[in-house]
Formats: sequence, structure tokens, C-alpha cells
Amino acid sequence: MAEKRDYYEVLGLQKGATDEEIKKAYRKLAKQYHPDLNPDNPEAEAKFKEVNEANDVLSDPQKRAKYDQFGHAGVDPSYGGGAGGFGGGFGGFSGDGIDLGDIFDSIFGGGSSRQSNPNAPRRGSDVTVPLSISFMEACKGLSYEMEINRAEVCDTCHGSGAKPGTSPKTCPDCHGSGQVRVQQRSMFGMMTSTRPCSRCGGKGKLIETPCPTCNGQCRVQRKKKITVAVPAGIDDGQTLIVGGEGNCGINGGPAGDLNVRITVRKDNIFERKGFDVWCEIPITYSQAVLGDELTVPTIDGNVKYSIPEGTQPGTVFRLRGKGIKKLQRDGRGDQMVRVVIEVPKKLNKKQKDALQNFEKELTPSNYEKRSSFFDKIKQFGEDLKKNFQQ
Repeated sequence: MAEKRDYYEVLGLQKGATDEEIKKAYRKLAKQYHPDLNPDNPEAEAKFKEVNEANDVLSDPQKRAKYDQFGHAGVDPSYGGGAGGFGGGFGGFSGDGIDLGDIFDSIFGGGSSRQSNPNAPRRGSDVTVPLSISFMEACKGLSYEMEINRAEVCDTCHGSGAKPGTSPKTCPDCHGSGQVRVQQRSMFGMMTSTRPCSRCGGKGKLIETPCPTCNGQCRVQRKKKITVAVPAGIDDGQTLIVGGEGNCGINGGPAGDLNVRITVRKDNIFERKGFDVWCEIPITYSQAVLGDELTVPTIDGNVKYSIPEGTQPGTVFRLRGKGIKKLQRDGRGDQMVRVVIEVPKKLNKKQKDALQNFEKELTPSNYEKRSSFFDKIKQFGEDLKKNFQQ
């Protein structure tokens, strides 16, 4: 198994960091390495997973306590040994009342068979909403006000779930743990396992008189207006994370995040490739032959650009620094302008005669590609003739 880095080191913290410091460090690094902001970057993806794993442990009081005491083995039973460490299996145990949960506790400092404290603070879930913006809004950025539906702490009971003037009571069956022990006879003797308490539903407490506003759920759904700052340069399919604006936490835990999934509508003129902007401009035959000053649209407005004499179909010109702003770094992409020569249609007799007279004045030297092509055809015929003679 690959050696894991210390979780505090992953988040750039010292042991003993406060919950707020952990939360702040996690948000910063999660945004920095988020896959949507680092497409096709395996290293960033690996760091994003590592940051999430570290936060999952250090933001949970019980997991953090086990990690501080036993290291990685305290929160990951498979770390550093695996199942083979038990030797001959469970055949050596004897007697009644074997509790597998206690066995894992003694070895791993808690083990995965134990549920976490049902009354411990838990982070709220994220809220994900779509946002459709125009091509130019993606290029320039914008401040957008949206209305979201999220869970918030009930104002009536302040999150207790009980009617004002009353309070939740500790469940008498599980004594507040949210779990009960069940004994079963097996080939090993009496085996003890733990299950969620059926009386309190695993919550560890009973609400005899529920809050009339939230009906004992501690939270209510509310609509809230959120102003989202969409940065310049964001691309289609990326997700914008607004920290702490998701569903509220449980038992005083931190709120989740608001994830805004961006969809960028197609533009009639521009196309995005990375941070570069592409567009096609049709020009006339005369402009291509004689050269001309073109009016070129850019995301900053129209600019003048001179094309030289003899411009060929499909020629691409580069306007440096006229592209899209690069996310989280300085600089902009470029604008690429591809010229397309439009062949005139529906010519009258006078126009056709003029064109034919013009063509008569031209020589093979005026057509480099055409001359080169027919030279190749001629050489091909001579080579073919030699092969037949042989």
C-alpha cells in the first residue's frame, strides 16, 4: 500500500488546528484542485481526492480524535496490514458473548463496525443548481442573482426539533448512542453485533412534542436569493463553488456549499478553443487578390486588420491578447481569424466577359499552386509511361 501523507500536512495545517482553520484550508484547496477547473489534469485530480479524504477525517471530531491517537490506522482498518493480520481466523476464540465490534476497536482504535455519534455535528449537504450564460458573459464575467431552495435551521425550535418550552429526551433503549446490541448464537458461540436503535431511529434521542413549524425535523426548506460572482473566462461545463451557501449542517455542523454548474450558450460569430477565440470572415475575390483593410469583430469590439495581397483561402491570422482571460492566472488567449473567399454567383454577361478578359491577362506565374500541381501531373504521366515500357 502506498504511504499516505499526514492529513494535517495535506491541508497545510499544524496538529491542533481549529475547526475554522480546517474548514478554511479545505475550501481553498478544494477550489484550487477541483477537476472542473483542472480538466485533463491527473495530478490535480489526485490532490483533490487527497484533500477531500483529509477533510473527511479532520472535520469529524470522532475520526479526528482517533487519527490523532493512532494515525491512519485509527480511521482506515485496511491501512498497514489488511485482513491477513488475524492469522488463523477466529477459530482460536472461545466462550460466549464475542463482540466483533470490540475486537476491531482494540486493534484499529474504533474500526468501521462502529457508527459515529448520531448527535455529533455534521456538515450539511451541497446544493447544486444550473446556470445558463451567454458566450460574452463567460468571457467578461458577471454578477448574477439567483434564487435557491435550501435547508435552514428552524427559527421556531432553533434546530432542536422540539416544541418551544420542551426539549428532546435521551432514548431509554440506546441511552443516547443511537445503537443497540443484539446477541445471536452462531458456530463461534454467542456473537454480539450493533444495530441502529429502532425506537429513536438511530438518533439517540426522542422528541415527544415536535416543533409545529418543522415537525421535529430541526430544519425547514426556504428560498433565498444568492448573488454569485461568475469569473471572466469560465467555460462550459465547469462548476462554480460558493462556500457555505448549501444546506445547513446538522447538530450545529457547518453548512454545505452551493455548486453552480455553468452552461455557456453558443455564439453566432465566435467559437472558443481553450482560451483562444476563433471566427471566420468572408472576403471577396478582389480583396484576396489586392489585399484590404478588414473590420474584425473581437470580444472587446471591432478592430481594423490589414490582409496582404494574394491572401489564400483558409488563411488564419492571429490577434495576440484578444482572446479569453485565463482563470486563476494572468494573461489572455489570442483571437484566430480565418478568412474564407466567397465565390460570386449569378454573374451577368458583362461581368462574365470582364472576368474572362481578366483571366486572359494572367500567366502561369500568377498561379503558383496550379502550376505546381500540373507539373506533378506531368511528372506522374512520364513515370507511368516508363513503368509500362519496362
